[in-house]
Amino acid sequence: MKKSAVFDLAILGLLQESPLHGYELRKRLSALMGAFRAISYGSLYPALRALAEAGYISETGDKTAPGPALSSKRARITYSLTKLGANYLKELLQDSGPDAWEDEGFGVRFAFFAHTEEVVRQRILEGRRSRLAERSSQLKKSLANARDRIDQYTLELHRHGLEGVENELRWIEGLIAAENKTQRTGS
Repeated sequence: MKKSAVFDLAILGLLQESPLHGYELRKRLSALMGAFRAISYGSLYPALRALAEAGYISETGDKTAPGPALSSKRARITYSLTKLGANYLKELLQDSGPDAWEDEGFGVRFAFFAHTEEVVRQRILEGRRSRLAERSSQLKKSLANARDRIDQYTLELHRHGLEGVENELRWIEGLIAAENKTQRTGS
């Protein structure tokens, strides 16, 4: 899943919940995608325009600013998911390939797991676990090899990174266990 597809998924997923205007959509996207990923209007509005041109979302509201030309009051356009957009969202939610496991897309995918089929969720979680286990192994090797060549602060930074990966790995394993239990009990 490319960056633009992750952004489309986030926008369409939020619009599935309710129609939103640009300011509220930007706020929710920023909360969803994380504090370290600033969502600018310069990236949001072109994405909204492309989704509207594709027929995935519709715009309602006054597209021209009301009042005199010097008025600072902006028009409020509300964006809504169309039937075509709902189908595209379902398609995006079905993607369980390697891009869905990576850092860039996993958080957004996880935010919409309630709308994702069980088997797809399981594949994504298994893929994420595999990716984290691989990363943990690499970090352990790197830490063992560099221990004598780096200062204590850099060493602590490496340890901190490893702890973060191992914590996420335990969390993912707990989620997989919960998914397996749900599948077995059928609830």
